[in-house]
Amino acid sequence: MCGRTACSLAADKLRRACAYRDRRGRQRQPEWLRQERYQPSYNKGPQSSGPVLLSRRHLQQDADSSERVLMDMRWGLVPSWFKQDNPSKLQFNTSNCRSDTMLSKSSYKGALLKGKRCVVLADGFYEWQQHSGGKQPYFIYFPQTKDAMDKEMEGDEEWKGWRLLTMAGIFDCWEPPGGGEMLYTYTIITVDASKDVSFIHHRMPAILDGDEAIRKWLDFAEVPTQEAVKLIQPTENIVFHPVSTFVNNIRNNTPECVAPIELGAKKEVKATPSNKGMLGWLKSSQEGSPQKKENDLPKWKSQFIHSPSPKKTSADVLQQWLGKQGQPAAKKHKA
Repeated sequence: MCGRTACSLAADKLRRACAYRDRRGRQRQPEWLRQERYQPSYNKGPQSSGPVLLSRRHLQQDADSSERVLMDMRWGLVPSWFKQDNPSKLQFNTSNCRSDTMLSKSSYKGALLKGKRCVVLADGFYEWQQHSGGKQPYFIYFPQTKDAMDKEMEGDEEWKGWRLLTMAGIFDCWEPPGGGEMLYTYTIITVDASKDVSFIHHRMPAILDGDEAIRKWLDFAEVPTQEAVKLIQPTENIVFHPVSTFVNNIRNNTPECVAPIELGAKKEVKATPSNKGMLGWLKSSQEGSPQKKENDLPKWKSQFIHSPSPKKTSADVLQQWLGKQGQPAAKKHKA
């Protein structure tokens, strides 16, 4: 499943990170709609709002369906047919939509058949592993290149920063019966977990890996539903690391939510020059005024840089990174 995400990039950097090529092969950045509503966060849960990509044609009938826009929508789909005056009265959870029932459940079927497909954006998502001592949270995300750790080009240069996780979603638009502003909401489609993460949880979000998959999912005018749903598959191209139970509380919205820990330790991660830099860099993105410069970026090394098909466990990778830094083992918050 997917019940919590992080999306910490400031609005302008998020837009640059979503650059794409349109039908004519031109390099484009999606236009932000309602950008002022977007709030970066390290700890987003259902009923909060988050950034999604969708085809402009949903909003403008004569637009090129390959053109993309960014919009902040509320997480938890409210079907357009819902008749009550308050969307919070919806009696069932629509934050996730199972791929095997999305074409049969009334909450999603209508929107999906009308092409209301979107891509939900995040740095990554959190998942909790059940064990005898409680639940251990993990942060799960795309493998990152060295460029993502070392630099983020400014201005109109090609984006070299964090590769956003792109999850397949369905959106709908609900109009209050008594009139008022239209409410845009979305759900994240889930599939059986891939082999590498199935030990954490048996479900995972449907991740669209690469711009061609994103193009097909968004371009509802060119790619019919029955073709688009073939994209909904588990992916092995993800990596992960354990994080502190600090993230369990939805009110906690700081870089510590995504900071890696070593399992089995008892105390907070010891401050070192390396992880201080990492946390400082993350914190600057939260503050909404992107001040990260090339020389400010920490050298995260193998902790966040993995081969596309990681063979090591996340704990092994973390320990390797700590060893390279010449630091003692990381420790965690008390549960």
